[in-house]
Amino acid sequence: MALTLTTPNTILGALEPKSQTSRLVSNLATVLLGTVLITLAAKVNVPTWPVPVTLQGFAIAALAAAFGWRIGVATVVAYLLEGAAGLPVFATGGGMAYLVGPTGGFLLGFVPMAYIIGKAADLGASGKAGALFAAMLIGDALLFALGFLWLLALGSGAAWIDQTDIVGSAFAKAVQPFIVWDVIKMLFAALTVTGIWTLAKSRR
Repeated sequence: MALTLTTPNTILGALEPKSQTSRLVSNLATVLLGTVLITLAAKVNVPTWPVPVTLQGFAIAALAAAFGWRIGVATVVAYLLEGAAGLPVFATGGGMAYLVGPTGGFLLGFVPMAYIIGKAADLGASGKAGALFAAMLIGDALLFALGFLWLLALGSGAAWIDQTDIVGSAFAKAVQPFIVWDVIKMLFAALTVTGIWTLAKSRR
């Protein structure tokens, strides 16, 4: 049975080798390279507190759209495991303490975000900027919802949140400042992937 971890509807699926062994090696290398790219995106950040501004969302959206949901999710999970093991892959470090800190909900939220965007790509959104952008906005909204709920769960007694208005303070610090920028990042990611998809299709 052929090993199929992506579809011909994705950039990876359109470009990967035909033999099963080469495809497996290609997939493993893709996951590893993907974690490196997400790490680099995390290091491009503005250290706001409690949630820094980074390019992780853009990188994960673009990678999931290019790889499909299986390789996309595998890449994000591998990235999180690297961080949990102590490798300094997150914005300001690594380790389990980082994963259960204020940004933990956002980090874990990257998994369903990658699934939603990757699934849309597998279903044919790679060449449709509008459809891909819509999927990215849905995935990004879920990411923010999970991150926000995580902050609320940690907010009681925390010095970084206004205890007289936990909900409003968490929203003002971790969601509101990022909305416009994330819409721009998702738009740029969608246009980047659809542009590369067009080039990939023209060379087949």
